[in-house]
Amino acid sequence: MLDTPIAFLIFNRPDVTERVFNAIAAARPKTLLVVADGPRPDRPGEAEKCRATRAIIDRVDWPCDVRTHFSEANLGCRRRVSSGLDWVFQEVEEAIILEDDILPEPTFFGYCQELLERYRNEPRIMQISGGNFQARGWKCSHSYYFSKIPHIWGWASWRRAWETYDVTLRDWPAMKAANWITTICQDPLEAKLWTSHFDSVCTGGLDTWDFQWMFNIWKHGGLCVAPTVNLTSNIGFGPEATHTTNPTVHANMPTKPIGPLIHPPTIQRGVAEDDYEFEVVENGRFLRKAGRIDYRLRRLAGRTLRGLGLRR
Repeated sequence: MLDTPIAFLIFNRPDVTERVFNAIAAARPKTLLVVADGPRPDRPGEAEKCRATRAIIDRVDWPCDVRTHFSEANLGCRRRVSSGLDWVFQEVEEAIILEDDILPEPTFFGYCQELLERYRNEPRIMQISGGNFQARGWKCSHSYYFSKIPHIWGWASWRRAWETYDVTLRDWPAMKAANWITTICQDPLEAKLWTSHFDSVCTGGLDTWDFQWMFNIWKHGGLCVAPTVNLTSNIGFGPEATHTTNPTVHANMPTKPIGPLIHPPTIQRGVAEDDYEFEVVENGRFLRKAGRIDYRLRRLAGRTLRGLGLRR
C-alpha cells in the first residue's frame, strides 16, 4: 500500500477517469482525496456525466480513507483546482496530485513518495514532476534533474510549498514594473512569453491556476524535480477536454519505469534542459523566426503544455 496521500481531480469524463482510477487502485493508497467540479448549467447531460464520474470513486475496495470535496456548482478550472488544492493541503502535509486524464506509469507513485520524503525539509524544492518532454537523445547519470518549469501532468508537493500560493497573482504588476522576470528568464523572448501569460491571467483572459503556480515557484526561488524518463501520459486530448481539444505530439506520450532512484549529488538547476524546453517545447525557435509573440498566443491559446501540462 502507498503511504503518501493521492489527490484526484475529476470532473465530467467517466471514461478517462476510470482508467486513471484503476491505476490509483493498483497503488492502493491509504488516503485518497477527491476534488470534483460541478456541471455547467448550459451543457445538457453534463450533470449525468459528473454523477457517473463521481460514482467511480465508490469502487474503492481496499483499506482507504476516502475524503471528498465536491462542488455542486461549476467553479471552472481556476477556482476549482485552486480551492480544491487548498482543501487537500489543509487535510494533509503532502500529496501526489493526478487529474482525471493523467495516466501514471506504476513507478510514478514510488518515485513521488521517495522524493517527497527526501526533499520534505528542503525549501528550495517546491514540486516533484512526473512528466518529461525532453524528446531528444540525451543521457543523464541520475534519475532526475532540477528545473524551473513545474510540469503538472502528474505531480506532488507539500503544504509548506502550496501555502505560499496566490491564485490572484496580486504581486505580478509590481514585479512586472520592476522587470523582475528578466532575473528568471535571461532570454528576452522567453521573458516576453511568460509576461504575456501572466498578464492574461491578471486580466481574466485565462481561466487557469497553473501559471500562478509557476509564478509562485519563481517568486520564491524554487525548483522542481523532473524525471529523466516520462512517467505520465495525458490521455484526455479530444473534443470533450476544456483546453486540450486538439491532439499534439504530447498526447498519449509513452511512459517508462524509472527504476531505483539515483540522486544528483547537488541541487542545481538544469539550465540546458530548461533552455531546450523553451526552444523546442515552447516553440522558441519558431518564435524567433516569426518575431511575433502574439502569433503563438493566437494559434496555441488553450494548448496545455506550455512547459506545464494541465488543463481539463
